[in-house]
Amino acid sequence: MKKFFVMAAAAIMAATNSRAQDAVTPYIELDQLPKLIDIMPAPPAFDSPEFANDVVRYGWGKQQRQDADRLALAIADAEWDDHAKLFLQWKDAFGLTINETETPEIWKLLETSLATTDPMRKETKAFYHRQRPFERFDDTMPSHEEDELRGEGSYPSGHSLRGWTISLLLAQIAPEQATAIYSRGWDYCNSRVILGAHWQSDVDASRTAASIGFCALQGNEAFVAQMKKAQQEYKEKTGQNVGVRATIIEHPSTRAYRTDGTQTTDSSRGIVVEGNQKVLR
Repeated sequence: MKKFFVMAAAAIMAATNSRAQDAVTPYIELDQLPKLIDIMPAPPAFDSPEFANDVVRYGWGKQQRQDADRLALAIADAEWDDHAKLFLQWKDAFGLTINETETPEIWKLLETSLATTDPMRKETKAFYHRQRPFERFDDTMPSHEEDELRGEGSYPSGHSLRGWTISLLLAQIAPEQATAIYSRGWDYCNSRVILGAHWQSDVDASRTAASIGFCALQGNEAFVAQMKKAQQEYKEKTGQNVGVRATIIEHPSTRAYRTDGTQTTDSSRGIVVEGNQKVLR
């Protein structure tokens, strides 16, 4: 009975979290964003040389599962509904834990940006309805996402579009951390290959899709304003926001003259010589 109530509570919390995320108003409506289906090429056909590379990368992904730490990271990267857990995957690279209470401005930027760019994948996924790797090879997934993902198109990868978008945003907030942030984002996307959720070509297309959405955000005034708030918050939280003291230095050669050329006091109006330049006061 206790187990039932725990599971029920978890389900309610997940549903509440999902509804809260759905309620976020995007910076740009989907119909105002570039259409990925008109931009991106079709996924590789199953008899193409490009798909042969997908198969090789699928084998590579299965090999990576032998590394327990890398497998655990890939499973953690599979989180979709809980954004606090999702953003936690960038904690070390970014230098901060991102959540709604401790970093509200960064949280708002990420939440609203993802609400804008996440839906970009849906039309293309539905149109191509590409079979996922674990389906084609009748395999299981270490993350146990089979029932959730079976029958849903794999091109492009929603997780990868989201992960690369997060990396682009965080690198804009903290450019000095860009190398670590992009490295984490790259591995995050590769986690989908390791788990058998996506082909490599799905992931590659999603990085491009994320860049398209990220560029679209840059032209939105609300996004630009929130980005400035997020950057300021990052500086404050990391101790980079050091105040600057304004210091006025009296130049030793400062002298004041009347317009007739005779020297006078500093309080009188006339021509002041400051640093070998004449200034009229």
